[in-house]
Amino acid sequence: MAMDEIVDGLSEVSCDVLVIGGGTAGPMAALKAKLKNPKANVVLLEKANVKRSGAISMGMDGLNNAVIPGYATPEQYTKEITIANDGIVDQKAVYKYAQNCYKIIEELDSFGIRFLKNENGDYAVKKVHHIGTYVLPMPNGETVKKAIYRQLRRARILISNRHMATRLLTSSNGRVAGTISVNTRTAEILVIKAKAVILCMGAAGRLGLPTSGYMFGTYENAANSGDGYAMAYHAGAALANLECFQINPLIKDYNGPACAYVAGPFGAFTANNEGSRFIECDYWSGQMMLEFYNELSSGKGPVFLQLSHLHEKTIEEIESTLHKVERPTRGLFQKGRGTDYRTESIEMHISEIGFCSGHSASGVFVDDFARTTVPGLYAAGDMASVPHNYMLGAFTNGSVAGTDAMEFADNHDFAAFDAADVVKERDRVMAPTRREDGIPPNQIEYKVRRLVNDYLQPPKVTRKFELGQRRLAEAREDMEKQMIARNSHELLRALETQSILDCADMAAHASLYREESRWGLYHLRTDFPEKDNENWFCHTLLSNKNGKMTSEKRDVEPYVVPIADEEKDLYDKQRIRASA
Repeated sequence: MAMDEIVDGLSEVSCDVLVIGGGTAGPMAALKAKLKNPKANVVLLEKANVKRSGAISMGMDGLNNAVIPGYATPEQYTKEITIANDGIVDQKAVYKYAQNCYKIIEELDSFGIRFLKNENGDYAVKKVHHIGTYVLPMPNGETVKKAIYRQLRRARILISNRHMATRLLTSSNGRVAGTISVNTRTAEILVIKAKAVILCMGAAGRLGLPTSGYMFGTYENAANSGDGYAMAYHAGAALANLECFQINPLIKDYNGPACAYVAGPFGAFTANNEGSRFIECDYWSGQMMLEFYNELSSGKGPVFLQLSHLHEKTIEEIESTLHKVERPTRGLFQKGRGTDYRTESIEMHISEIGFCSGHSASGVFVDDFARTTVPGLYAAGDMASVPHNYMLGAFTNGSVAGTDAMEFADNHDFAAFDAADVVKERDRVMAPTRREDGIPPNQIEYKVRRLVNDYLQPPKVTRKFELGQRRLAEAREDMEKQMIARNSHELLRALETQSILDCADMAAHASLYREESRWGLYHLRTDFPEKDNENWFCHTLLSNKNGKMTSEKRDVEPYVVPIADEEKDLYDKQRIRASA
């Protein structure tokens, strides 16, 4: 049988806990669920292959948010993230992460993942954030995925590679009952019944279109097409603060981080074309991105990462981390350009938009146990609403989700679902394969993402957003009536395109709902240029109510760690003022 021949088949399996997504949060969730009840059945479902999937497929250069005793306290970290996120956080979830993450670092260390240590054998933590010290480099970060995979094999977790989940199944009273998935090699349908489901499907990284025009040249892992956001939405779960876009500083034409994170602690900094530093702290926040955007627009752009003033040995250390670990292509790119860090600066730019709680705050709404608003459904990692989470947050909250989901599964039987839902979903999934002729998915995806750039990229203009919604609706009509998949690989792309369009619709809807500006560049609305704490100091929750996209306000829970008035706007004071 040819790899992409489409087979019309349907089978059904069941398990106690189903984890969807084999990147960072998923494997940890599966591991913890299995350790909680070794007799139970845990299935890990991944549309690629768990050995090399997710945002950490090639490894990672360090932990951005390590709360290590002696360097920072959970209270300090919670305060930092609250301020960086303009106060709109559920502190309980952030605080719980801060309390648990050191234990996870020690566990990762025991798996054989090495972290930078000083001559005394203590973790060598570096400073980038405004208040505390949290950055822990990983000299052999390329081993992360292999180390985690070994643990999964050891725990005998059932791994189902090359299966893409398309929709969640729910019972008549709204509880999660399992998922429908499609084999990305044969297009056979697999229904998985589960007592609890954990979504760990990563960011919506393929939302905006990179300036290069390369569809897969995205800042985030391009395989993360927002499937988890879309599935949660269609299952009736609430999604939080989707108007808080992710936009990052990056190397111009190489859509990866310029890594003030890795280079900053060694003395590198961001500067304008006059060579002047214009922001004090290179820690990502919407405010920092706004200063970056303003500098680019002011005639003082381009903006550069300055390294040439550093000592040769320091530059060598930066190169070995940046070019060997997380993105080996970065070194090849600089070499191709003829850029030598010793003599010249690296031109930077602004990324396309995406959803990613790992780097901002938009995600499926969860509490401090990683529970969504749908009973039995959990979410962790870049798609769950705990802000500024990064890789360590995905591991830590994946661990929280796995433990609690198994507890749920131990106390509940399977929920019943309507067989008609499976038939309906199968028809939806297979529709592009049943057309003789039509538009291939890559053309529809390109159009949707170009519309996202044309209409949704901040600064946000109401009229543009309304037009954008109309154009996206036209693209949806083409997608639903004319999209064609000629083999199972194109079917995978067709399904991803549907998730991308769902995310674009949610981004537009949420942005029009919040009538203020907040989070710097992430939600800068020209018609409502000021922050309005009186009316909008709240989460916005978007959900699917009877087939209609709706938004509502939700109060910010009382803080666990109080924040003084004079600290609340520290991030707004990042700009370096000219001094006499």
